[in-house]
Amino acid sequence: MAILDSKGRLFGKINLLDLGAALVIILVIIGIFVFPGTTGSVAQVGTKTVPIEVDLAVRGLNVRDPERLFEKGLTKGGKTNVIIRNQPYGQIDIKSIQVLPRTLTVSQPDGSVKELPDPRINNFSTDMLLTLEGKAQVTDSGPVFGNSKVKIGTTFELEGFNYNFNSTVIDVRLLDN
Repeated sequence: MAILDSKGRLFGKINLLDLGAALVIILVIIGIFVFPGTTGSVAQVGTKTVPIEVDLAVRGLNVRDPERLFEKGLTKGGKTNVIIRNQPYGQIDIKSIQVLPRTLTVSQPDGSVKELPDPRINNFSTDMLLTLEGKAQVTDSGPVFGNSKVKIGTTFELEGFNYNFNSTVIDVRLLDN
């Protein structure tokens, strides 16, 4: 009796293609259950959760009426949805909102430079300083919201009832209880 017959069967009983497919399935099952790999996110390994404050700079937000923005959506003591690196984090508290004055640098006759209020009437650009507060996990490489590290220069996308804009982290403060 031959090991392989004319139809490609092993000892005339088992097809080689079926045997190969069965071996692949068994190896995949072993790989999933015996060697599952790492579980959980990196942010959860050896971390503690602490209160955190994050200052955000919003530069050149084009808005017709900033006061209306603050009435319905962006309010001190309210909440905003945060998206960090295209990954939704969830809601976070707004601790403070400070609208920064629009100024121009103007040369003086004596050669010095002064910063004076911008006299343009139809300026729809607004600068703000926002402070958000919440809880973050602290790892060896810094604070983490969800699965995203929070560092100076990180872009936060803020979204609410009547707004959606980007801002940049300019300060991160870990608070002690």
